Amino acid sequence: MNMDPLTLLLQPPVHHPVIPYVCTIFGGLRPGKMILVQGRVSGTANRFSIDLQVGCSTRPRADVAFHFNPRFSSSETLVVCNTLTREQWLHEDHHLCPQLRKGQPFLLLFLILEDKIKVSIEGQHLLDYPNRLPLCDVDTLGICGDVSVQGISFLCRNPFSDGDTEYPLCQPLKLGNVAMATPLSKPLPNGISDGHMTTVRGLASASPDEIIILLKSGDFIPFKLTASFKDQTLLYNYLMGPLWAKPQEIQTPFFLFHAERFFEIRIFSETRGFKLAINGVPLDVFSPPALDLKSIDEIQINGSVKVYSFIC
Repeated sequence: MNMDPLTLLLQPPVHHPVIPYVCTIFGGLRPGKMILVQGRVSGTANRFSIDLQVGCSTRPRADVAFHFNPRFSSSETLVVCNTLTREQWLHEDHHLCPQLRKGQPFLLLFLILEDKIKVSIEGQHLLDYPNRLPLCDVDTLGICGDVSVQGISFLCRNPFSDGDTEYPLCQPLKLGNVAMATPLSKPLPNGISDGHMTTVRGLASASPDEIIILLKSGDFIPFKLTASFKDQTLLYNYLMGPLWAKPQEIQTPFFLFHAERFFEIRIFSETRGFKLAINGVPLDVFSPPALDLKSIDEIQINGSVKVYSFIC
């Protein structure tokens, strides 16, 4: 059975989310709803998880109605399924899943029924999991671990009817634009203004060296961001004369970039400097001397990355 997901959408699809990722399921779960996840397992994966949960609280941790947790070893892939209630795990279900392999793409479909959740991979049935918590309470999807996700779709038709037991072979939704290889440059003929937001979303390569983003003003560079995978450092610098300033290391709890993972960088420009956020984590404000936003005439992106969204 073939289906066009565009005719079944319940809410906007999500393209290339930064992992870990949490989002609201509009209207919560109900029988007949489906969630389609297209992704790729990391080549060095240990495990990842997809959770259908009750809210997004971390302290105390939200109840998890369905914990789908593939674990990878040298010989086999084991999917562990469970339910978390009041911060206590219940009895685990174990399922072998040779279709999920390190470094390989996958297409997972979660079908919500009255009494259970059915899971298929590439259109083939994988497992059934009984509903241990009320469906009406489940309103959040969470994904974490050693996985990259290309797309998440929320669909609304139950494919089982009149004895038909095949899963729908839903084609994953396309992003619309192919990845842009670097080096990448875009002119800004009108400069930028106070309150301007620049957003860059991309995918680090399998063996990344560094990612560099520059805002240029003629021969001057008021903003240079360098993510070094070798040193696991994040540096800000500027060039407002013949010599570069001393690099400023940006302090973060951990390095915010990973090989074969998507990322989102946001640069908020204001008259006193640049505010930076990476993967939703707000960082410092950077204030080069004699900043003139209107004179910024180019943005450049270089390094070990494919860019999927470039908004400035």
